[in-house]
Amino acid sequence: MTTETQGLMQAAAEVARKAGDVALDFFRKGVTVDIKGDGTPVTVADRTSEKTAREWIEARFPQDGILGEEFGETRKEAKRRWILDPIDGTKTFIRGVPLWGTLVAVAEGERILAGAAYFPAVGDLLVASPGAGCYWNDKRTQVSSVSELSKAVVLSTDERFIQSPERGQAWRALAAKAHMDRTWGDCYGYLLVATGRAEVMVDEFLSPWDAAALQPIIEEAGGVFTDWTGVRTSFGGNGIATNAALATQVRELLGANTRK
Repeated sequence: MTTETQGLMQAAAEVARKAGDVALDFFRKGVTVDIKGDGTPVTVADRTSEKTAREWIEARFPQDGILGEEFGETRKEAKRRWILDPIDGTKTFIRGVPLWGTLVAVAEGERILAGAAYFPAVGDLLVASPGAGCYWNDKRTQVSSVSELSKAVVLSTDERFIQSPERGQAWRALAAKAHMDRTWGDCYGYLLVATGRAEVMVDEFLSPWDAAALQPIIEEAGGVFTDWTGVRTSFGGNGIATNAALATQVRELLGANTRK
């Protein structure tokens, strides 16, 4: 692991912790919910958390760009940028359920240099960088070795999110073959895959701030992260995360190509 890689992993983890702990201060406090133009909810916790992350990054990496869910993009021309989701799972957060997280990634173009996912309400932190491994609470973690779909746990954020009839049918076919299907959703599902407690997590819709931190986490844990066409990317608008043993079979069942 190079010094630069180690530094970016540490930085991503630190800013995820700081921003996530700010959001945690608002958790289960009855915050007011606003609805954004796209119909999704937002609270003062989302905004304050992202502001905290931006201030931290601006103070230490003033030349870098920042792309965040709540406040858009700054310094689009920058070679390197930070990609932020202050609360991934705002609907979960609003209902007082602890399965939400703060996501931070560092990227050059579409190449992710480091990613961190912090789950303040349950005390979990994942951090990874290509070639450096994936760490769960400072210890190396890996996906499961389950190779039979009949023994697998498959997850999605919400079956209603799979709006395409064709993809919805494909998901139901996959779920019917699995040992268990659940909607432990948003970034928490990817935590379960990366730590070997589930084998598959799918989302039909993912923004870059949803996916960028998760790609290196899944891949460095030994899994496979692609969009629904089988391309390894955080910018495909959707995502399929699996362990390696089931990667091809799952993508075939979902109608996705299996290019790596």
